[in-house]
Amino acid sequence: MFQHYQPYLFFLIAVLFSFTSSAQHTVSGVVTQANGNPIMGANVYLEGTYDGATTTEDGTFSFETSEEDTHTLVISFISFEPYRKVGLVSEMSGLNIVLKEDLNTLDTVVLSAGTFEASDNSKVSVLKPLDVVTTASALGDFVGALQTLPGTTTVAEDGRLFVRGGDAGETQVFIDGIRVFTPYTPTTNNIPSRGRYSPFLFDGITFSTGGYSAEYGQALSSVLLLNTVDEPDQEKTDISIMTVGAGLGNTQIWGDTSLSINASYINLAPYVAAFPDRNDWDKPFEVFAGEGVFRKKMKNGMLKWYAAFDATRFALTQQDINFSEGLYFKLNNNNLYTNASYEGELSDTWDLLAGGSYTYAINDIKVMEGDVTNTNHSAHMKVKLKKRFNSRIKLYLGGEQFLSDFEEKFQDPNFQVSYGYQNDISALFAETDLTFSRKFAVKLGLRGEYSPLFDQATVSPRASLAYKTSKNGQISVAYGDFYQQPNQDILKFEQDLEARKTQHYILNYQYVADNRIFRAELYRKDYANLVTFSSEMPTLGDAFENGGDGYAQGLDLFWRDNKSIKNFDYWISYSYLDSERKFRNYLTAARPPFANEHNLSVVGKYWIDDWRSQVGFSYQYGSGRNYTNPNESGFLQQQTKSYNNISLNWAYLLSQQKILYFSVQNALGFRNVNGYQYANTPNTAGNFDRRTLRPAADQFFFVGFFWTISDDKSDNQLDNL
Repeated sequence: MFQHYQPYLFFLIAVLFSFTSSAQHTVSGVVTQANGNPIMGANVYLEGTYDGATTTEDGTFSFETSEEDTHTLVISFISFEPYRKVGLVSEMSGLNIVLKEDLNTLDTVVLSAGTFEASDNSKVSVLKPLDVVTTASALGDFVGALQTLPGTTTVAEDGRLFVRGGDAGETQVFIDGIRVFTPYTPTTNNIPSRGRYSPFLFDGITFSTGGYSAEYGQALSSVLLLNTVDEPDQEKTDISIMTVGAGLGNTQIWGDTSLSINASYINLAPYVAAFPDRNDWDKPFEVFAGEGVFRKKMKNGMLKWYAAFDATRFALTQQDINFSEGLYFKLNNNNLYTNASYEGELSDTWDLLAGGSYTYAINDIKVMEGDVTNTNHSAHMKVKLKKRFNSRIKLYLGGEQFLSDFEEKFQDPNFQVSYGYQNDISALFAETDLTFSRKFAVKLGLRGEYSPLFDQATVSPRASLAYKTSKNGQISVAYGDFYQQPNQDILKFEQDLEARKTQHYILNYQYVADNRIFRAELYRKDYANLVTFSSEMPTLGDAFENGGDGYAQGLDLFWRDNKSIKNFDYWISYSYLDSERKFRNYLTAARPPFANEHNLSVVGKYWIDDWRSQVGFSYQYGSGRNYTNPNESGFLQQQTKSYNNISLNWAYLLSQQKILYFSVQNALGFRNVNGYQYANTPNTAGNFDRRTLRPAADQFFFVGFFWTISDDKSDNQLDNL
């Protein structure tokens, strides 16, 4: 009888064995933060299955599974990095799992010492790209908008960036990470220059007033980083008709390829005829400029090619106390800048940035009876690698080469001479970002440079750290060594020199909450190896030496609020600067004329629905600037009166895509003084006569019509005004 049931018995045993072999396992444990606090609501599951659970109030979890062998257990919760554990299911019980904070969240600390972001994509932006062109005093110039930030100095007759006691040559400009060698339009005495490049093609700006990354060199005071638009959102055409000229822009898109171009023609002859200024113009400013960006989106990256060309012509006679008939000046300038860059992924953890730029600039200048012709060929090549070990550790490695070839010829009826230089600089840099938590981050960098011209190698350590003191506040500190070779106006005469040096020390506090931002920053800069010479201006035959030094220290404050008053956005900047230096032909250390002690800027913009308008104002104040009065003893012993300027603008939407724009600079007509020019020889009474250096015009009026034609029929140029 047993034998009769034997097959069924074996079948029953097999079924029981099968059931036993797929017995349930319990996966259990507890999930906590690094500080030991439990995490409630975390998702816990076996990858590739439906088996899982959610952590309870005390962070525990438990679920049954019939899975066997090796599986991956996944734990995820918002604001924390996903956790993955690979192992035998039978051993996944009684687990103690600690989740790490996700450091890519918006509330993670940022390294902000010495750095201002102007971007729609940055975690903390003090300005937006829109601000660059809607600031009343900027007149559509990105440099003019940045001059409303703390750390900059009001030098109204120049127009370039003077940062924290440094002269304009101590700031370098980069487009898509590649050096720009001639970022400003040419000009002459007492007439401000402008940035060459239109904000039409840029969507991000980083302005570092000190303590910047080891990636950037050859700048003693600051760097300005401009990033072109990656991908335009639609095809469009922009037409501009202005009292000073006209402009045309167009964007075309072909799948993953796009091209944006922008051209402008400026001629001040009609304006000067209507509103004469203090100069006797033989040919008022005439500028033709064109630029474009070609983009190709690839599988793992983006290829960009940027090119810009401008031609500037003008001639005038300026008043001069030493020449009764005035000083004649004529300039013809052609400038070409182009760069190409590729940025993309090499693998899941490696990124690459590679690119280069070329600059060709030629100036034909006539000053009185003398003719000057100079030609500049410059290039920059760069490679940067980025390694992401995880969200907490990132490593940057790179190298670059700078090449410059400058030649100048001078001749007058009795004299002719040629001079110039060739200069190559090789550089390597390494930097690491260490984010220990959402509250604490460190950046450590090292930059090395070698100049065959000087036969000099320099090493620049740099470091910064940030600590989050509260939900909305943080402090940052930064230190760095920075080297820069002498400027072109010196190198063309003398190359037996050394690089100039500064050391930066920065302490920053930043508070960001509810569309408001407050920044306070203390800094100290120590200068060494500044270039000295004997003449008022560098000349051939001067005795040039690295015998100068100096310092700059101060406090910068910034407050922006676009929340408290509906439709009203404003910011306030204040800078206190204490600076002295011994350089150029200074006989003793003194505050330079470009480093005034107090600077204040207030900018406001208000949208009026009923008027379909945006109205804006900006006020700039600069305390008096030092100058030397040869009729009294001392050096740079007197000051000009303070600088004041209130500018107003109004953008009126005729229709959704048509804008009428008005602006006026120095609306109240302040009689500002840039300085004084003294005669080279005393008069019969033994005194040196002087002439007041005032702006060419006390006010500037601007009217423009801006028309956009786009696919969505709603885009307009309000962000370009």
